[in-house]
Amino acid sequence: MRKVAGSVALVTAVLSASAFATNGDNMIGVSPASRAMGGLGTGICLEPTDSIFRNPGWLGRQKGFNVSFGGILFMPHVKARSKGYWDTDDTAAGGVIAVDSGYQTSDADTFVIPEIAITNQINDRLVIGIGAYGVSGMGVDYRDKDGLNQMHTTLQFMRVVPAVGYKVNDKLAIGGALHLAWGSLDLGAVMAYDADGDGAPGTTWNAAGGQSQSYGIGASIGINYKPLDNVCLGFYYQSSVKMKYKNVFKSNPMSNNFEDLKLEQPQEASVGVGFRPIPELKVGFDVRWINWSDADGYKQFKWKDQWVFAVGGEYKVTPRLALRAGYNYGKSPIRSKSNLDAANRNNTVPDFSGRFSDYEIEWFNLVGFPAITEHHITLGFGYQFTEHFTLNMSYVRAFEKKVESSASVMAPNDLVAGAKNAQDSIGVSLDWSF
Repeated sequence: MRKVAGSVALVTAVLSASAFATNGDNMIGVSPASRAMGGLGTGICLEPTDSIFRNPGWLGRQKGFNVSFGGILFMPHVKARSKGYWDTDDTAAGGVIAVDSGYQTSDADTFVIPEIAITNQINDRLVIGIGAYGVSGMGVDYRDKDGLNQMHTTLQFMRVVPAVGYKVNDKLAIGGALHLAWGSLDLGAVMAYDADGDGAPGTTWNAAGGQSQSYGIGASIGINYKPLDNVCLGFYYQSSVKMKYKNVFKSNPMSNNFEDLKLEQPQEASVGVGFRPIPELKVGFDVRWINWSDADGYKQFKWKDQWVFAVGGEYKVTPRLALRAGYNYGKSPIRSKSNLDAANRNNTVPDFSGRFSDYEIEWFNLVGFPAITEHHITLGFGYQFTEHFTLNMSYVRAFEKKVESSASVMAPNDLVAGAKNAQDSIGVSLDWSF
């Protein structure tokens, strides 16, 4: 029992975190217009921000010079539970007690995520742009909670995206972008190690190497096709971005060396359609595939690929006021499991020397990285104050999702790890066009 508890504590410190975003650890959309319409942006163009980030095929249709500046106030409501055993006297019988933390709330409950985008029409066919976005991240704080290892960690992931769009003709536009990524990871954790084998922690050691920064590069391509004036079709592909955070964790307390962690943002692809049945109304539908199962880090923690479905619409109440609504669904990449193996440590995490059991992996996913929300309702509006200035706002509610996994050691399903996750977020952008 003591070894199981100790290894669970170790794997938790690796990446304890709560998903910043809501399709896995990705934002459902970047701009308030996109987020208010369920995260659309592949088959329907919403703002210059989306033409750079979501589908550069739209960039070739941007007019004039545009600047967008804004951000998202993100408020996750994350809870975790851990049920297990502690061997109080290191004997085979009589010294084992059950411990259940119950669901406790992470204190990391407010984040601010920035965004900025600029596009410039060079001529009738060529448009260039650049954007910078916070697109992924995580963070929990269980320092004052019992039974959850007092974890407090932070991951930030941003992209700077220069892009170019080209209008081939009235029906077809294409585009491409370079993704320059920056990440910052802090695995702030102090671990207890049973050095003398008496069933109680005898040594306290710093398992975290402190703040680590990493850089990566990727690319995206996009296509926009208009078979009819009121119908748009879109496609985009975004490559993975390989990241390595150096000297972030010490998986062996007897070693003086901190180890590196590979955490790759996955490749994804999307198709979408936009339709304007009347001049005042436009609607869209996107399908997006996120390849978690082949990305370093996520692959070893056994995340499933996601198919994300987004639908939304915008209605112009007046020439100045647009109302928006949408819905976004992506099945959680982390699923409930039972009868997991808690003894055999056959799983590796790149590039740690330690190995972890199936139950320890799921314990980490749920207590440390509960990216499990699925259903999102979105609302928002845009108001054009002047010919050149527009205010856009969005609200996204991710409904609470609960996932629990278990393993059997002394009785059926007597080891349990669980998570609950709900989210609220408010987005705002100030947009200028000339």
